[in-house]
Amino acid sequence: MNDLWVFGYASLMWKPDFKFTEKRRARLSGYHRSLCITSWEHRGTRERPGLVMGLDNGGACVGLAFKVAPNDKDDVIAYLRERELVTNVYLERMGKLTLDGGERVDGLIYVADHRHEQYAGRLSVEDAVERVCGAAGGMGPNEDYVLNTADHVKSLGIKDHWLQAVADNIRKRSS
Repeated sequence: MNDLWVFGYASLMWKPDFKFTEKRRARLSGYHRSLCITSWEHRGTRERPGLVMGLDNGGACVGLAFKVAPNDKDDVIAYLRERELVTNVYLERMGKLTLDGGERVDGLIYVADHRHEQYAGRLSVEDAVERVCGAAGGMGPNEDYVLNTADHVKSLGIKDHWLQAVADNIRKRSS
């Protein structure tokens, strides 16, 4: 009952950087994975913004749920707030996750704040590729972030046609 579950749908899947005791595939209903956040810090700058993922309204998102032991809960939440709430474009919420096997748990999620100036909204594949290519921030090139996320999603057998189309077009532009 005192365990914390954290839902990862983008970089948290491939770089959680916090202590966890279990990792499971999970589904979150009511939100979908989207390149809907303008990045001025991690994957872009004010002069050349990039894009990062957010959980946006509608649909469902399959990702990974990380179980955190009660003794690590406060440290993990503090770390996630420092990582995810740099500019407060995400809203910290609890959501119902369905783990592989059908078990339902409450999970910590970070959803896109539509009222925030960094919310980019729903973009076409072409618009997303244009914004991503050439952008870089404190965590490196924007292309690396998108391609790592797309590759992880694909390696887990998760179908995300829009994200894969963005990744394929980024790869075409780089070759």
